[in-house]
Amino acid sequence: MIRRLARGAAAGALATLTMSAVMLAGQRAGLMPGQPPRHIVRAALPGHRHRPKRGERSLGALAHLGFGAATGAAFGVLTGNRRPTVRFGVGYALLVWLGAYQGWVPALNILPPASRDPARGRPAVMAAAHVVYGATLALAVGVMRRAGGTPTKEDR
Repeated sequence: MIRRLARGAAAGALATLTMSAVMLAGQRAGLMPGQPPRHIVRAALPGHRHRPKRGERSLGALAHLGFGAATGAAFGVLTGNRRPTVRFGVGYALLVWLGAYQGWVPALNILPPASRDPARGRPAVMAAAHVVYGATLALAVGVMRRAGGTPTKEDR
């Protein structure tokens, strides 16, 4: 169990980095204003929830990496000893996206729901970023399991 958590967390951190590249590209292309993790941290810090705050960029990046690692750890446990498929990883990541951007993020009044986001490009960029996260996560967990000598059910 600990090994699954650790491998999932490491794979989740790696997947968060690849996902972040998609998010930065989307922002630079003008498809979304700012990075959602920064908006989330901004709302959590003291002061007005929608005004920029000192340190929000660094804290947003750390929070995003931590959330990605935690979500990856859960994935590591969910997949058990099965070799995770890219399809399963992408589906998992899209569920995480829906839960956040149609669920708790709008419920906390941080960003509007993805279905009503006035920044029309943000939902597409964030969905694409989560697809990249899920694919990277599944591939990385599979590689780590094989490299660590953990046989999957398919290997037996």
